[in-house]
Amino acid sequence: MTVSRLGAAQLRSCADELARLLIDTVDGGASIGFLAPMDPGTALAWWRERAAAVADGQLGVWIAHDGDRVVGTVGLAFPGKPNSRHRAEVVKLMVHRDARGRGLGRALLTAAEEAAAAAGITLLHLDTETDSPAERLYRSAGWTRAGVIPDYAATPAGVLRGTTIYYRRLGVPAAQ
Repeated sequence: MTVSRLGAAQLRSCADELARLLIDTVDGGASIGFLAPMDPGTALAWWRERAAAVADGQLGVWIAHDGDRVVGTVGLAFPGKPNSRHRAEVVKLMVHRDARGRGLGRALLTAAEEAAAAAGITLLHLDTETDSPAERLYRSAGWTRAGVIPDYAATPAGVLRGTTIYYRRLGVPAAQ
């Protein structure tokens, strides 16, 4: 497994694979902004729309691939406002269901964190479904839980669930 950052042209060229990953993630019950069943055309269009943000430098996208197959992804959204250029949001961390348990989520998260630090980002934040398996990853990677917003988003099945907000200060040792 290797992790690499995509440019806009690379994102467009692997949009079909990323769409399949998105569908697998939603079908697996992850609350990442979409309802099931997810239409393949919608998934493909969503990924293609991200290419402009990658080209503008507003979004970084990394993929984990096993040979020619995309098995995971993570994004890093960079705000454009002058007072927030020190921070970025980790978005859409996904690992294909049949590739989980091999450290891909951690590898993708680490790639995003390292790229953020190299870009001068000192604060990362994200949100994830409360009590989801992803929370274990973020806690074990040294992220700090800021709090929970109840009934924040619907699961792919349409059930309202809370979201937990996490942050990580880069260049600052994690609390023990």
